[in-house]
Amino acid sequence: MTIPRVGDHQDKADDVRDMFASIAPRYDLLNRVLSLGVDRGWRRVAAQEALLLRPQRVLDVATGTADFALELKQRSPDSEVTGSDFVPQMLAIGRQKAQARHLDIRLEEGDALQLPYPDGSFDTVTCAFGFRNFSNYQRGLEEFWRVLRPGGRCVILEFPPPAQGLFGSVFRFYFRRILPRIGALVSGNVGAYTYLPESVLAFPEPERLAGMMVATGFRTRYRLLSFGIVAVHVGDRL
Repeated sequence: MTIPRVGDHQDKADDVRDMFASIAPRYDLLNRVLSLGVDRGWRRVAAQEALLLRPQRVLDVATGTADFALELKQRSPDSEVTGSDFVPQMLAIGRQKAQARHLDIRLEEGDALQLPYPDGSFDTVTCAFGFRNFSNYQRGLEEFWRVLRPGGRCVILEFPPPAQGLFGSVFRFYFRRILPRIGALVSGNVGAYTYLPESVLAFPEPERLAGMMVATGFRTRYRLLSFGIVAVHVGDRL
């Protein structure tokens, strides 16, 4: 997960980059603990969407420790998978994981709002649990569109704000009260796991994000998983 550096958001991005760098060693463990392991299933669903068109070249933006990039490569060995992030400590862990699993992926430093790739470079662009950290969502979508070839696909896996109702209320309580305490206890960083629920609550609702994707030029659909805890948005470049 990362917040890209751009324009007036430089100071904020630097602070958040430092925060994620500090929790990098415990990041994967906390993902499993805080999601009760369900995050693996969410990634599987998103990977199926991402690989449906049998892409030759795939870019995973805000790849973090490369969980999703590795999932994609595992499922599609013939695809060339590149992961991009601007937190070097996260990428270093991702490289260790790739080596341990004998999976050949490229992990590169990059700004999600200024991707260092030519137009039309990829068949599929993905972003798993990193998009909400972008300082400019529309700019991020425009970059996804730019580096996709015509007919390419964008898949975004993300936490939307909890819906109204009983389940949403319970999840909000967990997100605001329980999760930050567990995260702080395991990682030693209170700010990182206070930031997480704040970033989710401030994120666009699924229908609004879908509208932003349509405005960018994508033909878009989405589905909710685990009673709306996460959403998978699929955008095809026409």
